[in-house]
Amino acid sequence: MQTQAHTRVRYHTTNVAGLRIFHREAGNPNKPAILLLTGFPGASHTFGQLIDLLKNDFHLIAPDYPGFGHSAAPAANEFDYTFDTLAKVLEQWIDQLGLVRFSLYAHDYGGPIGFRIASRRPELIESLIIQNANAYEAGIGPGFGAAMPFLQNRTVETELPIRGLMTLDGVKMVYETGAENPSRINPDHYVLDHLLLNRPGLVDIHLNLLHNYTSNFSQFEVWQQYFRQYQPATLLVWGQNDPFFPEAAARAFLTDLPNAELHLFNTGHFALEEFADEIAAAINAFLAPIAV
Repeated sequence: MQTQAHTRVRYHTTNVAGLRIFHREAGNPNKPAILLLTGFPGASHTFGQLIDLLKNDFHLIAPDYPGFGHSAAPAANEFDYTFDTLAKVLEQWIDQLGLVRFSLYAHDYGGPIGFRIASRRPELIESLIIQNANAYEAGIGPGFGAAMPFLQNRTVETELPIRGLMTLDGVKMVYETGAENPSRINPDHYVLDHLLLNRPGLVDIHLNLLHNYTSNFSQFEVWQQYFRQYQPATLLVWGQNDPFFPEAAARAFLTDLPNAELHLFNTGHFALEEFADEIAAAINAFLAPIAV
């Protein structure tokens, strides 16, 4: 039975290996669960509108990784900010919360973090909902062009354009590039992202993590083998004008997941900013067989 308490968003912190991990939650825990994973430059607040739209029918859980949002952010020289480490922390957090079966919503960094967990623990995954997250070489878009010198050889000079991404103008650019109508993008979101990124030490943390992004390339075949072997039911909801993970990134999944359902939206990297209603409707229809 749904109660008013279930429809309210709840905010929690969990101690995971000495780290404070924050998450927001809504919906009835007896309903089908959706684990919401996002990435740079956002945090769990990215999913606020989607959570509100889905909370009557699903159990929504959205964490902040170490160094993101309201979770602990040990200094860059005191913690191993890599995708492997974040996935291991999150996997332990999942076990501590007692999540045993869920649909994985993967956006941006939520892809390489979530796909690591899914390929190690396929029994956890009810289905995949993928929004502008990549698992294929063909999915690397032109937006990575300015970052490639930094990814290949980190120096003071190659860091400069990446530091530019962490300014207010840089974060706003990530939100607005490819948008159908930038006036529909809530400025509170990119201003909050900028404020969180510019706390003491956070820029160094995110430089370390972004520089580790190339570690995901060697994992592509592992994740693709997981897709081929387990054929998880998959919904692709995609901002087709995303310069980082363009339409080709979405279509690449169809190579290994030919039964995946693909919805393209005329927007950029943060498709939920303009098309949350449509994406929520797609999720409701996609998960209708288990939402009973």
